[in-house]
Amino acid sequence: MRARDAMSAHIKHVEMTLATRLGSINRAEKVSLRVAAEAGFDDDDCHKISMAVREGVINAFQYGNRQCKEKKIHLVFDVTPEKLIVHVRDEGNGFKLASLPNPLAEENLLKTSGRGIFLMRALMDELDVKQGTRGGAEIVLSKTLPGARASREPRNGNRTRYVKGR
Repeated sequence: MRARDAMSAHIKHVEMTLATRLGSINRAEKVSLRVAAEAGFDDDDCHKISMAVREGVINAFQYGNRQCKEKKIHLVFDVTPEKLIVHVRDEGNGFKLASLPNPLAEENLLKTSGRGIFLMRALMDELDVKQGTRGGAEIVLSKTLPGARASREPRNGNRTRYVKGR
């Protein structure tokens, strides 16, 4: 069976270990587009998911692994009956979500960094940050599958749910 045929057989779980290199960011984005499309998301949601994954991998590359080529970035996609769940784990020191400055605070508006988590929250339905099982930080993102949305969507139409970090 060719790789594309295997991918078309309804993806349930994809694991990748990426080098801490700039090229890994584009690779992760491309894979996330394919997984999201296979899971049934429309083009708009596929691009939101891929942008969120891209931001997560950029954070792992830049802040977690600090561009250290000996460290890896671990990426996992799980498709459940209700949602797509993405795990991005680095091999750095980890961080606490509550310790991040608010990118919308006036003193942070002109800073060139600090918007990745904000963007991931805006693009996905849920975001959580955990301490990785082997150290580092693990960002967990999820988006409700299109078929599962109709029965679970709040009456006010706001689908974004924020999950507080630890």
